[in-house]
Amino acid sequence: MTNNKPYLVDAIIGNSSFLASLGRTGRMYRLWWPNIDTPQHVDAMRTGLQVEGKALTWFDGEQDGWQHEAAYVKRSNVLRVDARSSEGPISVDSLHFAVPESNVIVRQYTFKNDSNAAQSFRFLLHSCFQISENGLYNTTMFQPSADALIHFRNGYFFALSSANVCAKFQAGLSWEAVQNGELNGNMIDMRPDGAMSWDIQNLQPGASVTIPLYIAAGHNEEQALEELSAAKGKTSEELARLTNAYWNAYVDAAAPCPIEGEDVKELYERSVLMFKLMSDEKTGSIIAAPEFDENFSRCGGYSFCWGRDAAFITTALDKAGLNELSDRFYAWTLTAQSPDGSWQQRHYHDGGLAPSWGLQIDEGSSILWGMWEHYLEKQDMAFASQVWPAVERGAGFLMTFIDSESGLPKPSIDLWEEREASHTYSSAAVYGGLTSAASFAELLGHGALAKDWRSAAARIAAVIMNECWNEEGSSFYRGLNLKVGKDKYDAAISAGLAGHTEQLDKGYEKHVLKHDPIVDISLLGISVPFGAVAPEHERMRRTADTIEAALTVPGVGGIKRYEDDIYIGGNPWILTTLWLAHYRVATGDLAAARKLLDWAMAHRTETGLLPEQVDKVTGETAWVVPLTWSHAMFVLTIFMLAEAEEKAAVAASN
Repeated sequence: MTNNKPYLVDAIIGNSSFLASLGRTGRMYRLWWPNIDTPQHVDAMRTGLQVEGKALTWFDGEQDGWQHEAAYVKRSNVLRVDARSSEGPISVDSLHFAVPESNVIVRQYTFKNDSNAAQSFRFLLHSCFQISENGLYNTTMFQPSADALIHFRNGYFFALSSANVCAKFQAGLSWEAVQNGELNGNMIDMRPDGAMSWDIQNLQPGASVTIPLYIAAGHNEEQALEELSAAKGKTSEELARLTNAYWNAYVDAAAPCPIEGEDVKELYERSVLMFKLMSDEKTGSIIAAPEFDENFSRCGGYSFCWGRDAAFITTALDKAGLNELSDRFYAWTLTAQSPDGSWQQRHYHDGGLAPSWGLQIDEGSSILWGMWEHYLEKQDMAFASQVWPAVERGAGFLMTFIDSESGLPKPSIDLWEEREASHTYSSAAVYGGLTSAASFAELLGHGALAKDWRSAAARIAAVIMNECWNEEGSSFYRGLNLKVGKDKYDAAISAGLAGHTEQLDKGYEKHVLKHDPIVDISLLGISVPFGAVAPEHERMRRTADTIEAALTVPGVGGIKRYEDDIYIGGNPWILTTLWLAHYRVATGDLAAARKLLDWAMAHRTETGLLPEQVDKVTGETAWVVPLTWSHAMFVLTIFMLAEAEEKAAVAASN
């Protein structure tokens, strides 16, 4: 079958071992297990019904008059989808969830007869797996004793079944058979697809019937069937109740929302719930987002662990009282560090290097900064001792990466992963990494190292202040020594700009412009969070005002990344808008910060998730759902605001 998966999804479910992405229609698009980043196993999974005397209709699609409402159960990672069609007599309410601490996903379907006459119909499931993201060597078979359809390939087995015994089944070549309404009972086929059906007879007007579907996973057939049997030992209603209770307890154990208001509380609790799904149960790695562009057709992929994102995320986790997730992440970073002390662009859950396009010096710097922020939250000496060897190697690498002439880090790729230069944000991140490493060194009695690292950091801060300031632009330069193509270089030199050409090995040349004057939201990172320049410094204030004037999107509002941004059209982002909110809080402009927060909250999705981007024309969700960094920036914003508002109230009362 043809399976065109959307880039944008509407919901995720999971339990930190399972992760699945779904549309608002309840259609499952992707399924990861036993880790949340890889491998992905589902090609297509469809659910439909055929009323007696009528054609088959897929109720997880938007054809045949089907309309849907999707929402999470409050304080839970259980998704509810209501489907109704003006063209048919049956409505479908469904629940979708992963059972905590198990290898089972439940999809509970309740069919209601909305007509005035009894109805007989058939419920159909079509499943096509590409296990381990591979169309080769898949097998589908029917297991009669378990009444289950099993998809398997090389150590991954997925058993699909129900508490209700199926009426018909077919392994292999099942898509056309489902469309024709007849399954042939084929028991096994070296193809990735299969189908099952259940018959409902004479459902009376106003009556309903529930058919749960289970997806059970294992590394062999026996494991998958054991998980399936355990799930069938409870009703789907009981599993839903237990799952909701688990997530309610999880939310209760987190820090309470620090700001009043039902809207902000709901988004805070959704963020807390989402964080857990983005943290891998087995390794502690944290992914940026569930993957949605496996072919890298419009981006370079998102289901990896970036040290930069995760440093912001773990700081938010600590504010939210989810310290254990941060503990597990920083334990994971010890497995991902390169022998030279660096951390590379991004990694898989096992610490292995993920697809990459070059070192970003802010990644490892952010990890060192995040480690110290995490230590400050708990004051745990055991943690400090645990990470110290990695901190020492990481800071040592940063020291070797500083250019002795300029005092700044050598050129690397920027945080947006688009260009090479000595970026001002990256330099500030190295400042933050070295000062954090120095704090660990002082804590653990390594005074000489602390002195060296603080001295190098102080020089970076001085160079940022003295060499990276653009008086004409009323902003810090985005960077120095920007690598560009020859045509752009020649045009810039002809226009009187400064630059030079470097001779590389094997006769290659590198063309470099002295300054990168583009206004970029990341310049706020000089101050917030890394503190290389104080927030209240006149140059930071001017930079922030220039950023707001240059990057606010007309009409829709919000802040885009930088002036000439073209990625996905150059839209405003949630995290960039909240970054400006962080700065406004740091300088006491709480009203401005509130407005930015309100904008971000107003652009959550129907299911309450924060995307990466908002369409600059329509204001609709534009790209990546959910983005973990967006949720982290939201959580950090509300805690910063709450603390600042409390201080302001105390000051006013005195």
